[in-house]
Amino acid sequence: SNTTFFGPTKIPESLRKIAALFDADIQAKAEAVIAKYTPMAQAVIDEYRPRLEGKTAMLFVGGLRPRHTVGAYEDLGIQITGTGYEFAHQDDYDRTAPEMAKGTLIYDDVSEFEFERYVGELKPDLVGSGIKEKYVFQKAGIPFRQMHSWD
Repeated sequence: SNTTFFGPTKIPESLRKIAALFDADIQAKAEAVIAKYTPMAQAVIDEYRPRLEGKTAMLFVGGLRPRHTVGAYEDLGIQITGTGYEFAHQDDYDRTAPEMAKGTLIYDDVSEFEFERYVGELKPDLVGSGIKEKYVFQKAGIPFRQMHSWD
């Protein structure tokens, strides 16, 4: 399974996986870090999840982000209804599918035209993608999160 540091659920899971490779002292220190930061993360979830619960998002980026960021959206109550990669291998999809809810649309290297059509059909509340898609969706009035440079 994934080791990722996106989101308050995945971070403790990943810290525990890494700490398990070391002695009890390291494991205890990992638990102390988790205990210290969990209340802060929970405060953010408590503030934003009520407004985001049941919202949907579609992602399309290169690299590993489609898989690694899903948990962070889910922590806030956002369902990923479509995701895909610009540059991916079969292994990426084999590892992505189990992370996704049943019925999630998974696309590979879609064209701008195809991605626009998918968004038009599924009508997500948020699109997360790269700079090429940013202005198209913003002009269409769809909230957009650029996932490359975090501008």
